[in-house]
Amino acid sequence: MLKIAIDAMGGDNGCEPIVEGVISALKKDRHFTAILVGKKNELLPLIPQKFDHRIVIHEADDVISMHDSATDALKRKDSTAYQAIELVKTGEADAFVSAGHSGASMSLATLRIGRIKGVSRPAIATLLPTVNGNTLVLDVGANVDCDAKNLREFAIMGQVYAEDVLGIENPMTGLLSNGEEESKGNEVSKEAFKLLEDVPNFVGNVEGNDIFNGSVDVVTCDGFIGNIMLKTAEGVADTIGKIIKDNLRRSLVSITGAVLMRKVFKNLKLKVDYAEYGGAPLIGVKAPVIIAHGKSNAKAIQNAIFQAIAAADSNLNQDIEDKLKQFKD
Repeated sequence: MLKIAIDAMGGDNGCEPIVEGVISALKKDRHFTAILVGKKNELLPLIPQKFDHRIVIHEADDVISMHDSATDALKRKDSTAYQAIELVKTGEADAFVSAGHSGASMSLATLRIGRIKGVSRPAIATLLPTVNGNTLVLDVGANVDCDAKNLREFAIMGQVYAEDVLGIENPMTGLLSNGEEESKGNEVSKEAFKLLEDVPNFVGNVEGNDIFNGSVDVVTCDGFIGNIMLKTAEGVADTIGKIIKDNLRRSLVSITGAVLMRKVFKNLKLKVDYAEYGGAPLIGVKAPVIIAHGKSNAKAIQNAIFQAIAAADSNLNQDIEDKLKQFKD
């Protein structure tokens, strides 16, 4: 039975939605045990008695807040994030889920759990919606400055994750650039293009709109560009939602139309709701690490746990190591 270590105190809204999400996941999946790392006196009252045998509380009082520096995480050995990561490092847990300080989670996972052999830099990946599926984009924030070899590495890791965890057969992969032509891009992306030409299913340069039109399954970029793209996409989705709501209130005809299109709006909301995807995997470390949004609700935590389980149940690490070996310079 898998054991998932969860930083139960790190989210913006306290431990309640996290525990609620854990219980929801336990109800739907009987093949894992949850290890909640946090303050026992706050967590225990939230756990129904019938889940006592499937939830373990690992006591930790120190919580790394969003205002703390990520570089301090390694010094704060009594923190919930450090203790949860340590459970994975020692083999007492198989995966780690956190809605807490993302920088601290990344630093601790990279330095305490360690990287998969052949991985120079782990990358944060995220799923973005398309008309009939999703596109996996990486890196979206772990590495601001990258060289061409890093970008090739991200592409390969993304391909393996898409196959092993998302179940996409032969995922098509693109390099994010400012034009489809091979000549487009900066010096790093042009060099990366050449390195990626030998990688199976590499389709070449893709533009920002290709992320959302379903033409590729995996998109690789550096963390600076990826994070800006992600925040822009989130902002556009939020703004469109507000525009639709404002216009629907303006006339009886619009309100009537909205009622008739309720299912359409519901499906749209599901497509752009981060809670549906749970969190962003940190790909390239030796155990599954899922970084959830700080404002995660119970549903997001539940789905982050399911992501961690799917990764832990796969042959992800070995497949990444084997595939990177094929393209070692």
